[in-house]
Amino acid sequence: MPGRATGSVVLAGGLLLIAGSALWFVLTGDTGVRYSSDTGDTVPMWFRWIPVLAGVVLVRLVPFRGAAITPAERRPRLEAGVLLASAVLFAVTLGLAGGGEPAHTLLKVLLLLGVPAAMFWILRRWGTAWRPAGGRPEVGRRWAPAIPVAAWVLLSYASPWATPSSDFATTVDLVTLVLVLVVGFLVNSLLEEVFYRRWLQSRWEALIGRWPAIVLASLLWAVWHVAIHGSGDLPADLASAFVNQGVLGLFLGFLWSEYRMMWPLLVVHGAVNAVPVLLPLV
Repeated sequence: MPGRATGSVVLAGGLLLIAGSALWFVLTGDTGVRYSSDTGDTVPMWFRWIPVLAGVVLVRLVPFRGAAITPAERRPRLEAGVLLASAVLFAVTLGLAGGGEPAHTLLKVLLLLGVPAAMFWILRRWGTAWRPAGGRPEVGRRWAPAIPVAAWVLLSYASPWATPSSDFATTVDLVTLVLVLVVGFLVNSLLEEVFYRRWLQSRWEALIGRWPAIVLASLLWAVWHVAIHGSGDLPADLASAFVNQGVLGLFLGFLWSEYRMMWPLLVVHGAVNAVPVLLPLV
């Protein structure tokens, strides 16, 4: 089938990009990747991998996993194509704009929310909007992700491989801190996970299969971070994004694919942005 053939190419190509990027870092002798756009400091790339690997293993071991999206008679080709184009355009235009504010927020709201929302509204009025199969998760499955998510959080922020904390919270007042965290959660964690996993990954999964869609969404999510984490050396910046955000994206995509619930993704993504800021206050 064409979908399976395309999926195999996407899966193999995506994994080769991640593996090749990791090998390139090893061969150059510099395995550090930036862990925040607020600092130029780095951590070894495997510090980011260990929590992800533990989380993926625990997802496989914990019962109550969900079912894959099965291809329907009418496949969401139009929706998948528009979402893919929006993701690519966001990465390109953000890079051209320099990655700063207000371009970052404006482009994200326009391309990751405005374009999909307009498309869904039009297709629903026409009665041709795609709906994935399946209903609400079983009671047992609603809380099953707590185990891999908790393991990921502990290994990421309370272990020898922990991400360093930020001093931002100690330099601003409480109102500013709360405002930054709330807006950051809405614009970054919530919007990104809805777009890249719930919308984009789900539709591509119906077209090319589960793991190819996870890899595709992960790389598209990773590549736009070049604009805010980049050093100006595009090949090196892309490699860093693939072994850092790309690998984390595999975990986020796997959580969505297995459980079909947003809260695990929002906890993980929210922790990435908020926990390093809040740790100095503990």
